[in-house]
Amino acid sequence: MNFTPIPALLGGALIGLSASALLLLNGRVAGVSGILGGAIQPAKAESGWRWAFLLGLLLGGALLMRFYPAALPSAGTGVPLFVVAAAGLLVGVGTQLGSGCTSGHGVCGLSRASVRSLAATCTFMVAGALSTFYVQHVFLGIR
Repeated sequence: MNFTPIPALLGGALIGLSASALLLLNGRVAGVSGILGGAIQPAKAESGWRWAFLLGLLLGGALLMRFYPAALPSAGTGVPLFVVAAAGLLVGVGTQLGSGCTSGHGVCGLSRASVRSLAATCTFMVAGALSTFYVQHVFLGIR
C-alpha cells in the first residue's frame, strides 16, 4: 500500500473536527472505549448519542467498503485468529487499566495538553511497537 498524504491529511482533519464537535456540542470526549462502555451500561439520557456514535463508526466502515474497497486490506495478516482474539482482549484490558484508548488519550487528550494522556500515548505506542516486533519476528518468524 502506498502512502497517500492528501487523503491521510483529510482523514486526520475529519477525526480532529469530529472530536472537537463532540466536545463542543455535547461536552464529551471522543474516546471510543468510554463511549462503548457507556453504551453497554448507560445512564438513560446518555445511551442515544453513544449508540449513534458507534453506529456511525460501523456505517463509515461499511460505506468505505462499498464505495472505496481499495482503501481496505485485501488479504489476511497471516496471524492466527486466536492471536488476533487474544490481542483484542488485551487491548480491552489495557483501555480499562489506562482509563482510555488511543482516541481518548491520543487524539483528545494530547490536543488538550494532558500530561496523563501523553504518558498513556507513549506507553501504548511503545507497547504496540514491541508487540508487533515480537509477533512478526519471534512468534511468526518473519524475516
